[in-house]
Amino acid sequence: MTADFSLAQASAPSLYVSRFPQRIRTLGVLIGLVIGVGSLLGGFVAMGGHIAVIWQPWEFVIILGIALGTFIIANPMKVIADTGRAMLQAMTGAVPKRKDFLDLLRLLYTLMRDLRTRPRNEVEAHIDDPNNSELFRQFPSILKDKELTQYICDYVRLIIIGNARSHEIEGLMEQEINTIRRGRTKPASALGTVAEALPAVGICAAVLGIVKAMGALDQSPEVLGHYIGAALIGTFVGIFLSYAVIGPLAQKIKTTRELQCSPYIIVKQTLIAFMNGALPQIALEHGRKTITANERPTIDEVESEAISAPPTSAAPAQKVA
Repeated sequence: MTADFSLAQASAPSLYVSRFPQRIRTLGVLIGLVIGVGSLLGGFVAMGGHIAVIWQPWEFVIILGIALGTFIIANPMKVIADTGRAMLQAMTGAVPKRKDFLDLLRLLYTLMRDLRTRPRNEVEAHIDDPNNSELFRQFPSILKDKELTQYICDYVRLIIIGNARSHEIEGLMEQEINTIRRGRTKPASALGTVAEALPAVGICAAVLGIVKAMGALDQSPEVLGHYIGAALIGTFVGIFLSYAVIGPLAQKIKTTRELQCSPYIIVKQTLIAFMNGALPQIALEHGRKTITANERPTIDEVESEAISAPPTSAAPAQKVA
């Protein structure tokens, strides 16, 4: 789930499936770009403009170079690398799907059931070494997301200890979720900052173009007009990239990464309800209700796939000290 909430099906947490919807999301981004750029160029040509005039490669070099330089200056390498993954995830719609949520609910139900019915050492065997746990290995997408797996194990361990108060654990879980969310949305904030700066960067390129034009005042009006037009392209490019490309992309990344955090909220609501005395079936409903309506499994689906047919939870073949 959060697993697929994985971050970029290529290198990050994992939990997504459903190729068809994913292709639709990818096409949505491409279609948006085609519509935007097509309307821009088509409208310009319809007004009698010449597309060749827009192609001012050195204006692009100045604007994109300054934007990239400021992006590198403002962010650590970890965020820079994560931005590439975040862009890929946003383009491919790498967010948890209904199947991922059902898998997470099945895992949580089995853990809560075992907490009530099995010896403590059997449950500890799963959370102490999830990579070798027969239970966790039935959910490879969740196990692949190391951060989510650790999150689940940490708080199940606190439940086993038994001395923690539920409201204290709830506050701790919420604080950790906020920390995870801030970390995962840093690429969106970084790109948002670049988007805000691009109009001013475009003006810088335009000013340089005007300076060049001022040096050609003795030239013919045709030559001078070409220089001034090229300079104005800098302002145009900066504004266009800011509001029509980088800004929307930053918002898309933010939305994607926030959706990837939804499994943590499910875990929190489910385990807190269990700590407050709810039966595993009821606690599971607390978690299910936090899932967005379009991806939320029905009660019948949860009953048939998570409760009536939970995964086997035999302890791994290893001794627990």
